[in-house]
Amino acid sequence: MTEIKGWHVLTGFILAFGVIVTVNLTLAFNAVRTFPGLEVKNSYVASQVFDENRDAQLALGWDVSADVTDGLLRLEILEDGSAITPEIVEATFGRATSVMQDQVPEFTDRGSAWVAPVEAGPGNWNLRIKMLADDGTLFQQRIVVRVHR
Repeated sequence: MTEIKGWHVLTGFILAFGVIVTVNLTLAFNAVRTFPGLEVKNSYVASQVFDENRDAQLALGWDVSADVTDGLLRLEILEDGSAITPEIVEATFGRATSVMQDQVPEFTDRGSAWVAPVEAGPGNWNLRIKMLADDGTLFQQRIVVRVHR
């Protein structure tokens, strides 16, 4: 049996902590590289009108849902139980944690819903959407989307 000497222990510590530091740096680099970015440019300014915007949006009474079936994103907006198709100002469909697979859906009005072809594999997807009500109220929401196979 070989005797453990000081340089054996030092080498073991250096290798063990080297692996830990390398893994942590790799994870931190990838987290920063794939971070989608800021939601607003100045959070303080956005906070000054947040309650007012939220109350106006809630007053619309819209129930918004989305899902994907066979590569088709379906966005349904209900107002008092009836389907409506307000103007879509902006829409982005993508992963929750990365912008690399973001898509800008080309919606078509089907009367009872908006539909758009998308490429969506399994996992968590989000639809970040801004719509305009008839009275000019801006409705913006992030919708978690279910992908059906």
